[in-house]
Amino acid sequence: MSTWAAILAGGSGTRFWPLSTPERPKQFLPLTGDQPLLAQAVARLHGLVPPERILILTGPTLVERVAGTVPAVPLANIFAEPRAASTAPALAWAAHWIAKHDPGGQMLSLHADWSVGDDRAFRAAATHALSVAAEQDVLVTVGVKPTRNETAYGYIVPGKPLGSARRVKTFVEKPSAARAALLRRRGALWNSGLFAWSAARFLGEAGAYAEELAPGWSALTNGDAERFFAAVKPVAVDVAVLERTTRLGVVTGTFAWDDIGSWDALLRIRRRDARGNVTVGNVTLGKDVKDSVIWAENEDLAVAGVQGMVVVRANGHTLVMPTGQPEKLKALVQNR
Repeated sequence: MSTWAAILAGGSGTRFWPLSTPERPKQFLPLTGDQPLLAQAVARLHGLVPPERILILTGPTLVERVAGTVPAVPLANIFAEPRAASTAPALAWAAHWIAKHDPGGQMLSLHADWSVGDDRAFRAAATHALSVAAEQDVLVTVGVKPTRNETAYGYIVPGKPLGSARRVKTFVEKPSAARAALLRRRGALWNSGLFAWSAARFLGEAGAYAEELAPGWSALTNGDAERFFAAVKPVAVDVAVLERTTRLGVVTGTFAWDDIGSWDALLRIRRRDARGNVTVGNVTLGKDVKDSVIWAENEDLAVAGVQGMVVVRANGHTLVMPTGQPEKLKALVQNR
């Protein structure tokens, strides 16, 4: 039984402006180290899924950049989505392709833009999820233990045993801080977005439950991706399939995980200096700079007298904003 991986690598390039752009969204940025996040995602699968069985789903304008970032993945395995329609259509397309070329093949689904603290533990969790998916003929999600009362993530409440896993009792999306704290105390997990299933079982569940995909289903089965994407309603796989199916299990991953949703995340992920700052590039700091993210790409940057700030100079633009308010950047970029 072969294992494939589908890496979701689209993006609009807004969360890390001005460093990120539509031509270079965050999966192509070295946010956690020296390598782009996409290159790290592919390397993370080493020993579990070979490059020739890795599919990368991205936008039409990003195919060339993907190929240059991960040259080990065959160009034919880089799928340009005809239309941005969220994760359910993309994964249905990938699953159909895998089922056609490798009947009985298993499939991992992951995102290109995560921070993962322990690649070995990540592979162990993925292997466990794949084994449960095969033994129980179910879809499996990997949950990770929360480290804070995060309100921007989805939570999974585990239920009854399912082999060496647990059934998923319910999902809770973006709870309040009070409810997030309660969920943590009761053993809920963050929904990491790492999924495992057989391609055939996923297609069966998507065909049964994902009503948003129904208008394009015949086009998918006929191999017409253009018509399929044109006909479907954009929808996340969590909503379209996972929250509706009765065949869903969860295993617990022991790796540190972050979806790096904003500049603030770098304060959790990267090493800080003695004053709590994360600095990248040719940066000069005053002694009164504290708890800030300071990033300079290909330019010099000097900062003094700030605390709890994000200061970025890249691509001819400068961003200055407080930490803890990522919604302000989204509004700013949309109004540019």
